[in-house]
Amino acid sequence: MPRYPDGYRDFQMRGVVRPEIGVFRPVRPDGRAVLIVPGGGYSITSLRNEGIDVARVLNAFGITAFVLSYRLPGEGWADRADVPLADAQRAMRLIRANARLYGIRAEKLGVLGFSAGGHLAGSLTVLHEFKAYRPVDAADRHSARPAWAGLMYAVSNMDPGRSHGGSRANLLGPDPLPAVQARYAVDRQLKAGDPPLFLVHAEDDATVPVANSVDTLAAARRAGIPAEAHFLQHGGHGFGARLSPRSPGSLWPQLFDRWMGELVAS
Repeated sequence: MPRYPDGYRDFQMRGVVRPEIGVFRPVRPDGRAVLIVPGGGYSITSLRNEGIDVARVLNAFGITAFVLSYRLPGEGWADRADVPLADAQRAMRLIRANARLYGIRAEKLGVLGFSAGGHLAGSLTVLHEFKAYRPVDAADRHSARPAWAGLMYAVSNMDPGRSHGGSRANLLGPDPLPAVQARYAVDRQLKAGDPPLFLVHAEDDATVPVANSVDTLAAARRAGIPAEAHFLQHGGHGFGARLSPRSPGSLWPQLFDRWMGELVAS
């Protein structure tokens, strides 16, 4: 349980064998829902900082949140690169299959990912029809396509020198096939008709360069995908919902809520 300089303690996961979805329900749900995908460079998942705490913030806006604890690719799985995507696809389908139980509307289910979790959320956005696993039950008849995607300081590609090195190494392994590397280049896989995007990235991010989100925004514009982007002067990396109230970037949950509201109303 790592400590931060301000005394905050994150809860980080590794060694996941059975993926889990934590459900966080607001007092007054409005039908919107988000699958939250924590980051961690595909070596851990930052379950509290980029999962549970974010879910509780979104609950205040009436949004039902689902936090995904997914398998990590470097822990002995066959087809390692596809394992996180399989878990994200399955989570979307299970949530939709149980939409009535959770008091949500299946067509209002989006995804929100952070760092490497943002890469996974982006991969889900562009590869929701890719057969990452064999169907398990009737839930797999549902679509895995998110209604929208929030990509927070997200890794956008797997290119040497452009991507986050740790995420690339952990996802693809030491000698990746070119086709697999190309598959997980989110910024180059975006195409017309893909879900709308919401991007947030700090220019002083020393872990995942802001160019990752700049490239994603440019690709969305080329493809005609609606996108809203917020580039922060300060914020660093891994801030989740914990930026100082004095920072303009601390308002991203409110901006995300209003952006989703516009999509629902349109």
